[in-house]
Amino acid sequence: MNTESPRAYTKIARAEAEEQTRAALIAAADEAFLSGPWERASLESIAQRAGVTKQTLLRHFGSKDGLLEQTLRVAMVEVEEQRLSAPTDDIAGAVDNLLDHYEERGGRAMRSTNLDVGGPLAELAQISRAFHYRWIDHAFGRWLAAAPAAERPRLRGALIAICDVQSWWILAHDLGLSRAEVRATLILCIRRLLGDT
Repeated sequence: MNTESPRAYTKIARAEAEEQTRAALIAAADEAFLSGPWERASLESIAQRAGVTKQTLLRHFGSKDGLLEQTLRVAMVEVEEQRLSAPTDDIAGAVDNLLDHYEERGGRAMRSTNLDVGGPLAELAQISRAFHYRWIDHAFGRWLAAAPAAERPRLRGALIAICDVQSWWILAHDLGLSRAEVRATLILCIRRLLGDT
């Protein structure tokens, strides 16, 4: 026998609908962010893409900046899950993991470096950088631990720079290298840096 009252059921259904609306708005904002300059994306077009009104969007997120902040937070959770699946004892495997990520989200990362990052967005930028540093430790920690203590900070710094999205962008976009060429270049740099031949 179902003892749930109709009112309780209605509350649950309303909460689920609200969550679906938030998810649709975040997905629409994510698409807008990936497809062009965020500054040009209108709240009306994002709301329309999500199948709701601008007022509904504002009720959920308060502002365009609030929507962007939540969209980036959701993306960061997905990024962490994907990036931390990188192997910890395989340079080529770590580079493949990195390239998978950059090919899917590198354009977003490059666009987000051009945003005016103040307030909550500044905090997200710091969190993102800290995660990249942690990923370096995750993927290359074995080699860093084996290096002389005095060299470790420089090696880590060089790995952070080599594996940065800007390095990928230069290789893949500015120089027009194919994924195979970008992969070979990064592997070569990392192996030489770590003395892993």
